[in-house]
Amino acid sequence: MKRFDWRDEIHRLDAEADCVRIMQILNSHEFPWDMGRALGIALYRTYAVPSIGELLGKTDQFTGKTQKRYDDTALILGNMIRHGFDPGKGRDSLRRMNQMHRSYDISNDDYRYVLSTFVVMPVRWLNDYGYGWRKLSDHEIGAITHYYRKLGKYMGIKDIPETYEGFRDLLDNYERDHFAYTEGGRKVSDSTLDLMVTFYPPRVAGLARKFSMAILDESLITTFRYDPPSKAMRKSADIALKLRAKVVRRMKPREEPLWADMNPNIRSYPKGYDVDQLGTFPATCPVQHNVDPVAHEDLYGKEGDRPAEAAAESCPADAGSAEAGSAEAAPAGSCPAGTGAADAGPAETIKNPVDERA
Repeated sequence: MKRFDWRDEIHRLDAEADCVRIMQILNSHEFPWDMGRALGIALYRTYAVPSIGELLGKTDQFTGKTQKRYDDTALILGNMIRHGFDPGKGRDSLRRMNQMHRSYDISNDDYRYVLSTFVVMPVRWLNDYGYGWRKLSDHEIGAITHYYRKLGKYMGIKDIPETYEGFRDLLDNYERDHFAYTEGGRKVSDSTLDLMVTFYPPRVAGLARKFSMAILDESLITTFRYDPPSKAMRKSADIALKLRAKVVRRMKPREEPLWADMNPNIRSYPKGYDVDQLGTFPATCPVQHNVDPVAHEDLYGKEGDRPAEAAAESCPADAGSAEAGSAEAAPAGSCPAGTGAADAGPAETIKNPVDERA
């Protein structure tokens, strides 16, 4: 296999119709490490938005259980890329993500912003910052945009930008208007940086933290009120990442895919995991957690998602799960599978479930 064979395969595919397959190639063959770093920074940026940073700080899930939240996020997002949105782990992960989100009062504007970070940050990391072993083409950027537009639709997000440029402008404008210091956001940021350091040998932990800070842009450093990295450290980090890109360019293409669940930094599930048990379960939730509150007919059919007999299963928090003891209380009427789910954000009315996975 030649170095640019995967790129050539991507360009034989349709950027919209084949966006899931293109995302699979980009994430598991062409840029697995880079995509992981870019999406990590994408999520990290959201802590600087007060409504998001404060919510995450209050739940204690990104501070008290940082490793598990890191693992759950990587697995949920990774499963959707690996398996798409067809019945199976991909669709189950989408359902689980929607259930968690609809447990809280999250605005459509915040949903749109978070989605824009997923679209824009990989392009900036690989192309604008020059950290990719090659640049993404317009065709590939289009495929990334179509994939996240599809995901946003299945999340029930309204007024999704239609182009990469639209996502880019949304991100820049939202950060300019909303980035601000909060105690919760800083707390989540500190916990995340502390976790990142554990991914390296203890003898280089101090250097790893300085390196992590050096790749954050000034807007994040200022918002979280960190001491600015030295110019020498910023320059060193930039050179190191660009040298890595030159080395990777001369390596053989990755023929076997590298998926999120193969990442050694995911440590919470040494014996495997059940998608339906990933994430958080608010302790006060009294109803079923196997129905997606965003019931798109083109994804689930006219009758909904899972069969009524499956929907009779009890809430994991009620069953005494490990999460239940410390799970946070959900806002009244916001349980993801309840009739009040439409009040929890842009989700649509839940329909009676039906099984599509037989």
